[in-house]
Amino acid sequence: MGFFSRLKESLTKTRQTFIEKIDQVVTGRKGIDEELYEELEEVLIQADVGVNTAMKLVERVRKGVKARNVQEASRLKDIFQEELAYLMGEKVTPIHENPDGPTVIMVVGVNGVGKTTTIGKMAHQYKEQGKKVLLAAGDTFRAAAIDQLEIWAQRVGVDIIKHQEGSDPGAVAYDAVHAARSRKVDVLLIDTAGRLHNKSNLMDELRKVHKIIAREMPGAPHEVLLVLDATTGQNALSQAKIFSEAVHVTGIALTKLDGTAKGGVVTAIVTEMAIPVKLIGIGERMDDLRQFNPRDFIDALYDKRKDDE
Repeated sequence: MGFFSRLKESLTKTRQTFIEKIDQVVTGRKGIDEELYEELEEVLIQADVGVNTAMKLVERVRKGVKARNVQEASRLKDIFQEELAYLMGEKVTPIHENPDGPTVIMVVGVNGVGKTTTIGKMAHQYKEQGKKVLLAAGDTFRAAAIDQLEIWAQRVGVDIIKHQEGSDPGAVAYDAVHAARSRKVDVLLIDTAGRLHNKSNLMDELRKVHKIIAREMPGAPHEVLLVLDATTGQNALSQAKIFSEAVHVTGIALTKLDGTAKGGVVTAIVTEMAIPVKLIGIGERMDDLRQFNPRDFIDALYDKRKDDE
């Protein structure tokens, strides 16, 4: 099974709560009235598209119906699909790379979203491309976080910079940046803490780590990647806002799309945040973390094409 087929399969639950529910709202109706638009908005909100995006999408559908003088409810589905595709856009935004030395990627996000796994899979993919990779265990508040990252480093076959539990995360970042330079590393992936229950302390810590990286290597970090868990729905959007206030988040990796009916949150993130979704995770396999392509996402959501098309 190719990646596109796996993407389609991973969006099955989202398709059921999103696209199929919209079909149910439209099916059996003859005309288009206010009640239909209200029900459409309700379905979108329940599918974790979010209130703002739902209203924006329904308004665009409304205008599309009016502009084309559409009378039959059945034709509304096509207009909805077009407007959804329009809001999602077609732009594919890759991870930013530094052409003049190590690419430093600072990975942020709350505990439990799949940060460590995302770092491990990214390390594997960079290594497969022939790049020299270094990991940094910057979540020094949890011994388990350091251990997990070390297991990934061994599994992928890359080096890791780590200190003892309870040590200064800024010191880990400092050592990692200098090690990346001296070892002529291509990509440095820095893990960070994610204890959101102590929000202000965490954000201060992230700002400090960011500042140290930037001081030791001007222009770095070249990417601040926020990992979000798609199964948390609208909470993912709240987290994106919180982390963006603390550090300049440049991209989002959305994990666990395969286990959720809340994949509609992708639409909310794309339309409401000025931060591109760069990676999506759709399963446990090493190659189940991929670059996000909005057109592929829409086609997979609508089950529109085969792998080789």
